[in-house]
Amino acid sequence: MSRISRRIGSIAESATLAVDAKAKALKAAGRPVIGFGAGEPDFPTPDYVVEAAIEAARNPRFHRYSPAGGLPELKEAIAAKTLRDSGYTVEPNQVLVTNGGKQAVYNTFATLLDPGDEVIVPTPYWTTYPEAIQLAGGVPVEVFAGPEAGYKTTVEQLEAARTERTKILLFVSPSNPTGAVYSPEQVADIGRWAAEHDLWVVTDEIYEHLVYEGSEFTSIATAAPELGDKVVILNGVAKTYAMTGWRVGWMAGPADVIKAATNLQSHATSNVSNVSQMAALAAVAGPLDAVHEMKKAFDRRRLAMVDGLRQVEGFSTPTPQGAFYAYVDVREALGRNIAGTTPQTSAELAALILERAEVAVVPGEAFGPSGFIRLSYALGDEDLAEGVGRIQTLLNG
Repeated sequence: MSRISRRIGSIAESATLAVDAKAKALKAAGRPVIGFGAGEPDFPTPDYVVEAAIEAARNPRFHRYSPAGGLPELKEAIAAKTLRDSGYTVEPNQVLVTNGGKQAVYNTFATLLDPGDEVIVPTPYWTTYPEAIQLAGGVPVEVFAGPEAGYKTTVEQLEAARTERTKILLFVSPSNPTGAVYSPEQVADIGRWAAEHDLWVVTDEIYEHLVYEGSEFTSIATAAPELGDKVVILNGVAKTYAMTGWRVGWMAGPADVIKAATNLQSHATSNVSNVSQMAALAAVAGPLDAVHEMKKAFDRRRLAMVDGLRQVEGFSTPTPQGAFYAYVDVREALGRNIAGTTPQTSAELAALILERAEVAVVPGEAFGPSGFIRLSYALGDEDLAEGVGRIQTLLNG
């Protein structure tokens, strides 16, 4: 008899966090590793957010348990922010504050799925989605769109993947890992298709403020009103406000779904840290000035990274339109001699780049098919230039 349950034993470690941890361990051992692995802004959390947390820490009210679903004032602010940014109206009782975006993902699939229910997952996908779906007893159905399609799936592809077991469409724009952004027309078409087939849509909007070059964020919840209330919006403060370590996310959706997910969370973790919640309140209710400044830096780094990677032999790098990732097609680099080694997969290539160039990237196997690597440009300009330069030196011989 196995010591570990099949359900937990089948979970793969988060590939992005594993790469980041290995990079940090090598740095701690004295190696000059540059990490392109984790999607973590290098900026500090805005001062006014930090001050709100300090003030909360001094208030005895926040030294105690609070409602498992979130502080009422934060839920009200999230509802207002959802209307402002997504154009979608929800009431505070339709919001659940979670311990980061990952708990929102897990809660949502655990609440909506029964064993055997299928979820259509546009691929490449963020590494946590399939694991959360399978933990809930669901079946992820991958629909791959490559660089020639701008990493964006079509209604025709989605329809081909639909079966009588399909319950949910997962929709993400801007995308992690590809940086793809669907046009308003594409979003509306996909939403209408989902509504025609009475599917739920779970939409992750955590990169909503990070779009570039005239691209625009479009919430499927408002682009396709035909969906009615069969939409759950996932979001959080981590990426927009440089608050990855504060661990505050949320899900917004129908009141009955949120109530059920809140019941789950009441047994899993109870309330999110009150201090973090008050920091999140300051973020979502405050100005977006700091966000716009970070976005300018991300945009500059985006262009610099794409320019540098396009000079690497065997790399094909589409220009990302959102988030802070470049998703590179490295299939032409595989199977050739690189510094005396012949990598056959993107996982082997990533290992080679880490060992020989001391640069950490995430292989495509973490996000779907082999043949790709993801690099985050949410790091300093000097490190970005140095890291890309090392990759050029290694692969260009």
